Amino acid sequence: MRPVPHLMTLADLSVAQIHWILIHAHHLKQTSLPWLAPQAAVVPGAVYKKPPSLRMPSQSLFNKSVALLFSKRSTRTRVAAETAAVLLGGRALFLGREDIQLGVNESVRDSARVIGGMCEGIFARVGAHEEIEELARYSPVPVLNALSSLWHPTQILADLLTLHEHAHLFSGSPAPAPAAPVRKGGKGGKGDKVAMLAPLRPLTVAYVGDSANVLHDMLVAYPRLGHKLRVASPEHERYRAPRAVWDRVVQLGIEKDIFWTKDPREAVQGADLVVTDTWISMGQEGEKEQRLKDFQGYQVTEQLCREGGANPDWKFMHCLPRKEHEVDDEVFYGPRSLVFPEADNRKWTIMALFDLLFGKWSLLEHRTNMPGEGLAGQAPSSDA
Repeated sequence: MRPVPHLMTLADLSVAQIHWILIHAHHLKQTSLPWLAPQAAVVPGAVYKKPPSLRMPSQSLFNKSVALLFSKRSTRTRVAAETAAVLLGGRALFLGREDIQLGVNESVRDSARVIGGMCEGIFARVGAHEEIEELARYSPVPVLNALSSLWHPTQILADLLTLHEHAHLFSGSPAPAPAAPVRKGGKGGKGDKVAMLAPLRPLTVAYVGDSANVLHDMLVAYPRLGHKLRVASPEHERYRAPRAVWDRVVQLGIEKDIFWTKDPREAVQGADLVVTDTWISMGQEGEKEQRLKDFQGYQVTEQLCREGGANPDWKFMHCLPRKEHEVDDEVFYGPRSLVFPEADNRKWTIMALFDLLFGKWSLLEHRTNMPGEGLAGQAPSSDA
């Protein structure tokens, strides 16, 4: 019997599989965008021109349903998931904590079996990571981690896609021309090819803030992709990677590629990219006063990065929602910021995962690079 594939963290994927997801997300994005553009208005008396015959994105979720099992509120993840499912020909069912019996009158085990018996995939945004592990243990269909206390894989895939799309900003190359609509071929034709996803040079990435789920998936992904990771967080156990996360880092053999300090200025030294996240996650509201005190001096500003010696052309990312104490308006809304393209790309990377994991069950079958699919000219990694 074919094993049910699940995805909890990017640590579960090889470098080649991460590359494959990014390439597939880029392909789906280029194929889908022309379908979402406004239709040309019909002008009276004008010569009618037949619209181009566009290529359809994958329809692997045709007549299928994906359960969005969210115990935490969400904007980007929910909107991305619902719109991605539609583009793949399916539908997403939003199941909030007030909508179903899970955790109230029904066990996780029973809920997983019931929901998995009616839907073809479960996209779960939970509290404790143990909740999603239990869902995956008993679900008859694939489970994808939309966010847990330990990991946030879909966010880091969106970040990586954004960096590849803006690779010219880090290489000094001119910006690429806008992609043309992808048309299907005529009778016997092959149609248009999708523009290749640009390779990304190795970057120095600085993360300034709390050791939370976003950073954790950065820790297990960025060093394996050739990037240097420099982290600043207060010198207290609660602000450092938990044992379960650091054990995965050690298992992957990449701990030597991660530099950790309590000084944000030291962390941004030589940084091409500066990243931060919320200092106060959902459920930590009671710790707000102490956390704001502990993170004094961690706000990302032009002054901080100048004093720390960041690359003069450094860029900024944040997974959102953002608070001004984390990053000031000058950086957040300024020319360094990639936060809104980053947010947009949540849709395309989630769409790629829905297609490969829920629609085709093929994600975990691709462990080595396919011909011509390398993104940085590097050999396939041997890690699993």
